[in-house]
Amino acid sequence: MTTEPQAGAKALRPARTNATRQKLFDASMELIGERGAANVTVDEIAAAAGVSKGTVYYNFGSKSELIAQLLRHGVDILKARLLDAADGRDGRDPLLAMEAMIGQAMDFMAEYPSFARLWVSENWRIPSEWQGTFSVLRGELLEVIAQAVESVAAAYPVDDSVSRGSLETAIFGACFVVGLDRQTYNPERTRDQSVAAIMAIMRGYVLKEAAPRG
Repeated sequence: MTTEPQAGAKALRPARTNATRQKLFDASMELIGERGAANVTVDEIAAAAGVSKGTVYYNFGSKSELIAQLLRHGVDILKARLLDAADGRDGRDPLLAMEAMIGQAMDFMAEYPSFARLWVSENWRIPSEWQGTFSVLRGELLEVIAQAVESVAAAYPVDDSVSRGSLETAIFGACFVVGLDRQTYNPERTRDQSVAAIMAIMRGYVLKEAAPRG
């Protein structure tokens, strides 16, 4: 079954409180990270979150809706951090603003590695029960990256032969893969090393020897 979008996304029933949602998010991500979404029950999620099974169904209606809402919750956390990094760039080199955003993405992956695993394992699964939800959430994150790339292109001479959409997707994918790889296989790699590796993609878009316009 595929989650169909409504005006781009299926309308998701909000949790009663942000505190409840965060408890369920933390508990679900830990369990899903250990066994995968298909092998975790609502009973287990409720018990780990310290709420009743009835509370889960009252707020979300079903396990499928619970996971769709938790995907939304996780993306909202990440998106807020990216926007905060971008909004703090007044007078700052847009490449440094992009670097700050990628740093925030690495911090998020370190804090929520199970969310990154769920995203990577389910996002490209066809068919996926949450395909519509993933499509919308992916679009929202890509839009944040697109705005940052646009700021770089407005400030620097860039390689116009590079597809803007492919560039944004490369940065987006690298944040998840590099961040998750660091958490799973290469914990000795530092945050700054991971950020520098992803920024190499962006710096390759800026023409060599170029200085900011103006």
